Amino acid sequence: MTLTGLYVPLITPLDADGDVALAALEKLAHVVLDNGANGLVALGTTGEPGALSDAEQRAVVTVAARVCRERNAQLLVGANTTEALQGLRDLPELTAALSLVPPFVRPGEAGVLAHFTHLATAGVPLVVYHIPHRTAQHVSTPTLHALAAIPGVIGVKYGAAEIDPETVALLADPPPGCAVLGGTDAIISPLLAMGAHGGILASAHVATTGFAELIRSWQSGDAQRAASLGHRLAKLSLALFAEPNPTVIKGVLHARGEIPTPAVRLPLLPAHPDTVRTAMQLLEECDTDLPGQLA
Repeated sequence: MTLTGLYVPLITPLDADGDVALAALEKLAHVVLDNGANGLVALGTTGEPGALSDAEQRAVVTVAARVCRERNAQLLVGANTTEALQGLRDLPELTAALSLVPPFVRPGEAGVLAHFTHLATAGVPLVVYHIPHRTAQHVSTPTLHALAAIPGVIGVKYGAAEIDPETVALLADPPPGCAVLGGTDAIISPLLAMGAHGGILASAHVATTGFAELIRSWQSGDAQRAASLGHRLAKLSLALFAEPNPTVIKGVLHARGEIPTPAVRLPLLPAHPDTVRTAMQLLEECDTDLPGQLA
């Protein structure tokens, strides 16, 4: 399986002038890899790509690619059009593009399948990003199998909000040769217990070692350790997503001195200080039991 383990969808840190803090981004990328991540995701939802200019997006990808090259780590990049995918073809560090099921328009499952069949013609490996509570587009397990059968599709980021019969059906019969990566942080532990190959987890910015060990524990069969870790990390994830992502995560990273400001760009607003304090308290409680995290 090409894709397995922990992938961190990088935030985009901003400086006091509101510009992208590229040095802080590079340091953060190294830190999460030092703490056990297998790869990075640039321009995922957590990185606020819709609020970045084209030049800023290119700069973010350049930094992430350089770090992945230096660290021999895997790199996913958010890209949702053939034009964006074609722009990634000459990026040697690229493992795959993370491409969202078309949001808002609700094209139907046949439309989703046609869309990804078309994207695959760009010649870039694809990870299908299925997150129905954001896209408003249902994708059934048979359709996910059909998507996985498209040449060039190597994975699915499975971001369902809960474990429902579709989740059970998918992980009971995972598509051959296609990684299933959990994308809903609070339920990643049960997804791993059911056979998910890893996760793309924003919460892993602040507890990278814990999420990396959670994945290793499930994969090695240490269910007791994994279940205990999973319970504590789920509480932390719920606190980190108590306000729109990545506002709380940025607040925590700033409070820990890892990024210069907690700023986000409109339409997001910074997380309330009380929300950040709650997340920090849960993180401190986790830290007493979790493996050490490098700063």
